[in-house]
Amino acid sequence: MTGTLEFDRVGLTYQAGDGEVEAIRDVSLDIRGGEFVAIIGPSGCGKSSLIKLALGLEKTTYGTITIAGRVVTGPRRDVGVVFQSATLLPWRNVIENILLPADILGMNRTAAKKTAEDLLELAGLSGFGKKHPYELSGGMQQRVGIVRALLHDPQVLLMDEPFAALDALTRETMAIELQRIWMQRRKTILFVTHNISEAVLLADRIIVMSARPGRIAAVLENDAPRPRSIDWLSDPRCGLLEMQIRKHLDRAVLAPEEFPT
Repeated sequence: MTGTLEFDRVGLTYQAGDGEVEAIRDVSLDIRGGEFVAIIGPSGCGKSSLIKLALGLEKTTYGTITIAGRVVTGPRRDVGVVFQSATLLPWRNVIENILLPADILGMNRTAAKKTAEDLLELAGLSGFGKKHPYELSGGMQQRVGIVRALLHDPQVLLMDEPFAALDALTRETMAIELQRIWMQRRKTILFVTHNISEAVLLADRIIVMSARPGRIAAVLENDAPRPRSIDWLSDPRCGLLEMQIRKHLDRAVLAPEEFPT
């Protein structure tokens, strides 16, 4: 299916100053087209490394990653990415920042500008195209980062703790905004977070990873109806799911030897 992202027995070992470090061990995960999947786990468990591998910025030590049936061997046009920081160019206004992928990929600029304006409206930023990054709040900057990642219409959107630098209230607002945009665009999303409530609010499935070397400790389904509001976080069913995640996280951190090696 278009947009499907698959990790097949993926491992990653890299060289450090004092020797080899095994970051990821034998990770297999199949993300369906249009699915929203969150990954949560302790620091250093390889969550961000999975994003870099899927982007083609790093190579697996073993195993393969495929997107829409094609093996990832390097950066590709059908993938978008949003990092912790929006990393907007301060000398470019909002529209010009969004058009950066168009310049890099050689897209038709007139058509890309129209797409950028439509996406700004989708993100609730109509009228801000000529503003510069310093004129925007942190949440607005991150919305621009999401819009930029969507400009070239990628099938898969990779998000590495995109709201980590925001205050709690803005973070909740951005999560609701992301859900709204995702429901309209239905991209396949792999979303890395340390925030349990964020994962439960956004994801169809939550992947819990063990301490390093990162392995999949648990896969939890979240069938709560959408759209989900902040009120969902006070629902007893949400509380039960959060408790299950915490239980698996505690086990993943305190007893990682229980997971297959």
